[in-house]
Amino acid sequence: MNVQAPRALIAEDEPLLAAQLQHELAQAWPGLAVVATVADGLSAVRQALELLPDVLFFDIRMPGLSGLDAAVELADAWPAGRAFPALVFVTAYDQYAVQAFEAQAVDYLLKPVQTARLQKTVQKLQLALAANASSAINIEATVMQLRHLLESQALGAVQPLQPPAQASAKAAGMAAPPLTLIQASHGTQIHMVPVADVLYFEAADKYVRVLTAEREYLIRTPLKELTGQLDASVFWQVHRSILVRAGSITTVTRDESGKLHLALAGRPERLPVSRLYAHLFKAM
Repeated sequence: MNVQAPRALIAEDEPLLAAQLQHELAQAWPGLAVVATVADGLSAVRQALELLPDVLFFDIRMPGLSGLDAAVELADAWPAGRAFPALVFVTAYDQYAVQAFEAQAVDYLLKPVQTARLQKTVQKLQLALAANASSAINIEATVMQLRHLLESQALGAVQPLQPPAQASAKAAGMAAPPLTLIQASHGTQIHMVPVADVLYFEAADKYVRVLTAEREYLIRTPLKELTGQLDASVFWQVHRSILVRAGSITTVTRDESGKLHLALAGRPERLPVSRLYAHLFKAM
């Protein structure tokens, strides 16, 4: 059994709430050491990979990466064979949204944190850590929980921006047709790019790269919004930042660390597949 005191990381962008949670934890779980408190999702991932804590308290809404996206990125980068931390989401959502967490057996705390609720969470965490003291927490189970949470509409996903024709169709109760044409920039020119020519989309800083076999374009539409306008049977999400045309995939390769990479017809680069989407290729 691990004799070292359990260690926690708090990711919360509101300093007063972070301080309150740390104070309440000190009362409810004196043996827990809070090794870091960060204010954004990117720092949460970086610090968690550096410190390898036993417990994570992630605020759902943070700058850079949401708590959910940070958890997904962390799960993808977590060292193989190392116990994945017990995960608690901190949220201001109402009970309807919280049902998504309950359905996936993921613990959560509502803001402001209540002492009695935190004590129940602490008990669950202590039991989870004790049960997994001699073996790594099943990261595949965690990944499946995160995947279902991402898919849940209860988490308040942003609705995609739609052209007028699609918006009218939605208002009339009809399903909006998939996007077929993209207005994208290439240098100083605006190009009309048929979606049928696109091999993959990749989020990059403030833009999304649009890659065909011959060229690369840039658009400002966020990848999450773009996803809702594409045919999900044609474009598969294989990474938090990548949508790929399934029909363009030629090979799926697993490297020495177990990571999957895709080769596409017409493109020289290899695209990474995150743990969250590796299940798409298990049948292969």
